[in-house]
Amino acid sequence: MTAEIQVTFDAHDPRRLGLFWREVLDYAVDPPPGSDIDDPIETADAWLALLSEMGVPEEFHNSAFGIIDPAGRGPRLFFQQVPEEKTTKNRVHVDVRAAPGLRGDARMAALEAECARLVALGASRERRCEPDGRMSDGFIVMSDPEGNEFCLD
Repeated sequence: MTAEIQVTFDAHDPRRLGLFWREVLDYAVDPPPGSDIDDPIETADAWLALLSEMGVPEEFHNSAFGIIDPAGRGPRLFFQQVPEEKTTKNRVHVDVRAAPGLRGDARMAALEAECARLVALGASRERRCEPDGRMSDGFIVMSDPEGNEFCLD
């Protein structure tokens, strides 16, 4: 039996970081119990309304945020609020497969186009690694709005 996984991110602002990754991956905001997947902001706001109804103090309303693959193929991503700053390089990172099946100039052009889209969403470009003709088809290293490294692959 294959185990399901959830990938968890430590974050200062779980909602903001979750909405960023929702855009990157074309995911949906995980809806509150009994709700359907809907507009991402409306779904996120439905969580705030539920938390208020439950009596959760407002200072805890942004302590967690989840997104899901609407097709059910990818893992759920969970963002949890932590007080400390990120201090070192990630030991695990996400590879966003933005150019599957492409090689050479076509691959790098597709990665550059996706890089530009993600920078507009708040990501930072770190560096481009060219195809080496042996083990790597080329990739772009980026950081999300809170400094977590990921690759466009």
